[in-house]
Amino acid sequence: MRIDRPGPVGQRQWTPLTVVNGGLAFGLELAMLAALCYWGFKTGSGLAARILLGIGAPALAAALWGLFLAAGGPRFRQPLAVEIALKLLVLGSAALALYGTGRTTLAAVYGALVVVSVAVEYSTR
Repeated sequence: MRIDRPGPVGQRQWTPLTVVNGGLAFGLELAMLAALCYWGFKTGSGLAARILLGIGAPALAAALWGLFLAAGGPRFRQPLAVEIALKLLVLGSAALALYGTGRTTLAAVYGALVVVSVAVEYSTR
């Protein structure tokens, strides 16, 4: 008996390109959380602000991701254009966070990987 997964993942045709991109996308999601955490702890002016930003920024990104962009089926589906824009915005926030902490090369590489990954994901549907 075959059980389809809910959401866009269950309906996808898996090819070597989409499998590699899925791994890249997962890595980018984890890197986003780490970059936002790094930014928060580097940016805050006092200990309380650093803790709040260092934990709050990744928590907010994770909440947005889970509600609107989760691969297994988000809680609130959006039109395709909104989904793409939201994905670029949430993942791109990590590139901005890296840039804001002075990690410009890392921010550029991360941002380029985000654009490539999102382009591959939505062009292979």
